[in-house]
Amino acid sequence: MFPMGAVSHGTFAQHLVPTALVAKGIEEVGSVGRKFVGAELGFPRSRKVVGRRFGASRSWRDGVTARQDKIRHYQLHTRCTLEPREYTEGVRKFAPLLEPQQGGEVIGSNEWKAVPDFWRTAAEKFGDRLALIDRHHDPPTQLTFKEAFQAILEFSEGLRVYGIKPNQKVGLISENSYRWMVADQGIMAAGAVNVVRGSRSSTEELCHIITHSDCKALVVDTPDTYNRLAPRLLSEVSLMFVVVLWPSKSENGGSSNGSTPSGPPTYTYEDLIISGRTSLQALAAANLPYDVIKPSDLATIVYTSGTSGNPKGVMLSHANLLHQIINLPAVIQPAPGERFLSLLPPWHMYERSAEYFVLSQGVCVVYTSVSHFKEDLVKYPADFFVAVPLVFDVLYSGIMKKLAQGSALRKAIAFSLISISLKYKDVKRIQEGRALSYANVDQSTAGAAFQWLVASLATLVLWPLHLLAQKLVYSKILANIRIQKVAISGGGSLSNSVDKFFEVVGITVLNGYGLTETSPVAAARVPENNVLGSVGRPIPQTEIIIVNSETAEIVPDGERGIVKIRGPQVMKGYYKNPRATENAIDEKGFFNTGDIGWIAPSRKEGASRKCGGVLVLEGRAKDTIVLSTGENIEPSQVEDIALQSKFVKQIVVVGQDQRRLGALIVPDLENPTVTSLSERELGVEIRKELNRLASDMQSSIGPFKLIDEPFTVENGLLTPTMKIKRDLVLSKYNSLISQLYQSKKN
Repeated sequence: MFPMGAVSHGTFAQHLVPTALVAKGIEEVGSVGRKFVGAELGFPRSRKVVGRRFGASRSWRDGVTARQDKIRHYQLHTRCTLEPREYTEGVRKFAPLLEPQQGGEVIGSNEWKAVPDFWRTAAEKFGDRLALIDRHHDPPTQLTFKEAFQAILEFSEGLRVYGIKPNQKVGLISENSYRWMVADQGIMAAGAVNVVRGSRSSTEELCHIITHSDCKALVVDTPDTYNRLAPRLLSEVSLMFVVVLWPSKSENGGSSNGSTPSGPPTYTYEDLIISGRTSLQALAAANLPYDVIKPSDLATIVYTSGTSGNPKGVMLSHANLLHQIINLPAVIQPAPGERFLSLLPPWHMYERSAEYFVLSQGVCVVYTSVSHFKEDLVKYPADFFVAVPLVFDVLYSGIMKKLAQGSALRKAIAFSLISISLKYKDVKRIQEGRALSYANVDQSTAGAAFQWLVASLATLVLWPLHLLAQKLVYSKILANIRIQKVAISGGGSLSNSVDKFFEVVGITVLNGYGLTETSPVAAARVPENNVLGSVGRPIPQTEIIIVNSETAEIVPDGERGIVKIRGPQVMKGYYKNPRATENAIDEKGFFNTGDIGWIAPSRKEGASRKCGGVLVLEGRAKDTIVLSTGENIEPSQVEDIALQSKFVKQIVVVGQDQRRLGALIVPDLENPTVTSLSERELGVEIRKELNRLASDMQSSIGPFKLIDEPFTVENGLLTPTMKIKRDLVLSKYNSLISQLYQSKKN
């Protein structure tokens, strides 16, 4: 990296944002390359920021922020020097449509080659329409498509100015904000690879991700995030620089002892924007050589849970992500000017791909948070909304709780009408051929016709009562949950009862399916054929097969097996983990999801005639548990810790698609203390033990059930190598597991 002069080093040393950035001594601009000869950037002092254009409103006093009063021990310098630097072929990459003027003629100008390319198309088509709204950061900000496009260009150029080269890794550790989107796209546009994670993850996990991915620079949301990571991170990795997106958003005022420990230079978001803008102006007339980002180039690394306890780095290319942007119109067709409410973490692949897609269609993304969600849902009625199943569970519980608080008469009327509406929708699904429960039922022509006739008559009878429910009950619900067109659930299985409830209320909820490794969407329900209980059909260019878990042979439709996916969205592999990649992707290019499912058979008549080809999921063959929050849990880590209890002989952790973990526990009957206790007393003691051990677990154990029969080789629940056959245990105790969570609700 070229040195940045006398920029202060430290855990967080805020680099002053200049009011006017003047490049001095720029010479020798030729056709072969560019060279800064003794270039000097001047940083004059002022009380006012000149040239701000992205809503950044901050107060400055004698060249420092008000927050600087709290960290005066950091002596920041107001001048830095760019050493001579030459750009040559292979050093500089660009997205061919994002910066077409920079590289001469663009091949295939109507085709996106890199993810940031869609921004030029969007800027030209949607120009002054609002693209990003972020009202919960200081300052509240709105960007048009033109402004967002320009910010991405300037951020990417700022990275180049500060030394980032193509294909280098840049960590992006941040929560939701419009600056996350600018940074994400700016890193990609510079030809670099972003490594993303939320700042709420543990220090250990974040340091592992940054170190394992070979990050050369780091972008964080706040000073506190970097302060938390620095003591450990700086001893493990050498960073060129750190960028802070929101430098004023800190809970503390810096180091308490006044020391300035050694570390990389730190810059603000505004630093990169202004530096990039100045460099672009200087380059405007230059004829420089550039490399074009190719679709096969790596765009991002997203870490997901691994069986070893450390997350695995999923490598996604520009082509992987572009497949999502180009093909998601098969699921929904948004119109320019509509709104998308962004609640999930931005690095969550469902949220990320969804945002890319809707922005490419001219939709405005409104950033919200858990604390502001209800308020923003009213202030910015969303046409589209993506969330994990837990969010829909919370909305459902809140509605039911509010209904239960009414008078006895109102409550009786409301719940009676909901019950009638549920029956109405059930018979209507039979009438329309979308009753998935009949997918594996053979029906004669006469039987199917008679069933349709009965369902049609029942629909006519129940329809007036459903209309009454819409007027008396559902209209009030819709006034508070202002999702205008479509809500999409992803990252876990949506509860059938919640799914049906939103259908009767009149909110279209589509269930999508995929994994981080598939960018993520592989299948999704569509509004015109929303088959409840399924995750819909594969999206375009995607193949989904079901194979036998032992023979790996494709099984007939309707038969359960392992779900495999092949398509342009399947990852390049796991970063620095060829063995895991080989285990995940077979020689034919199919990715083994580890999920158990089946494909509904195609039928020309009957109650399931429109269900043919939809995918139905029934759990996971591999051990990873996905909670309804979207959190991935490795049960072995939790089980190993629980086995430290003197009362526990064997344990199987459960909780797929539930809010929290549960467990089936075989007590240690060889322990005299165990045999001396009643079942109730034993349960109390085990609860105390689990609570004591919870701090060491990836996720704590909630409800549990005691089992008398141990898992053995003889009863088929234990392998010869003494490993528990998890799938068979879950199958045998399925009803007990259901009771486990049902009793918890009660």
